[in-house]
Amino acid sequence: MSTLVPQPPRKSKAGWNLLGLLVFLTAGFPVYWMLNTAFKPEKDAIDPDPSLLPTSLTFSNFGRALDIADFWGPVGRSLIVSLAVVVIGMVVGLLAALAISRFAFRGRKIVIVGILAVQMVPLVAMIIPVFLLLNDLGQYDRLSGLIITYLTFVLPFTVWTLRGFIVNIPKELEEAAMVDGCTRAGAFVRVVFPLLAPGMVATSVYAFIQAWNEYLYALMLLSQNNQTATVWLSNFSTKHGTEYAPMMAGATMMAVPIVVLFLLVQRKMAAGLTAGAVKG
Repeated sequence: MSTLVPQPPRKSKAGWNLLGLLVFLTAGFPVYWMLNTAFKPEKDAIDPDPSLLPTSLTFSNFGRALDIADFWGPVGRSLIVSLAVVVIGMVVGLLAALAISRFAFRGRKIVIVGILAVQMVPLVAMIIPVFLLLNDLGQYDRLSGLIITYLTFVLPFTVWTLRGFIVNIPKELEEAAMVDGCTRAGAFVRVVFPLLAPGMVATSVYAFIQAWNEYLYALMLLSQNNQTATVWLSNFSTKHGTEYAPMMAGATMMAVPIVVLFLLVQRKMAAGLTAGAVKG
């Protein structure tokens, strides 16, 4: 007669669910408040006793945000800069990550340590040297100069992240393809690249967000005529005060490209984050 082995009591997940809900509310409340203020009348936005729920909705703040200064120009320049940083960063970063991950060469460890060291340097510490360097190169107040600057902190992040994805892809897959007649480049394109695509999507999204949201360098290296979208938001702070409702409307419009990008690549991004977290 078999004896029943007592099963350990199943742990309740209520505590973890509550913790997850608290994290969600903490992270999501600023976004909700931005949307709430964007659709409020101006007098309600500056009310010293604001309400959590909107009492009335208006779209006039978005018109005010578009009228107070040129909107499409800064947004277009931000798109140009962000897309250029992503494209250049992904091409150069992929080649560098592939070299570090798949090839043994003299100074490889020094390169890896250098990549980590660059990411540890605060961006504000480099603003004066970058300004002087771009001024000497004739790249001050140019989008190309801003793109070069953004690449200095996007590339290390891209290289290090893509390296993690490439390391998780077994070398035996490439070797098997080469045994079947593929060249090294052909093996990479046919075998490694499809497996690496989700990781590239995840990395490119984060690189895009870094370039899109950057404010300090865009403020210091570009004049008002070439300002980007993040600097454009500062136009709502005048000597008469801050127009909070139009500012939140402008911030909402600025968030639209990021939200659309996430919606388009959310499946690939989730797969890429999972692939980067598991050792293959």
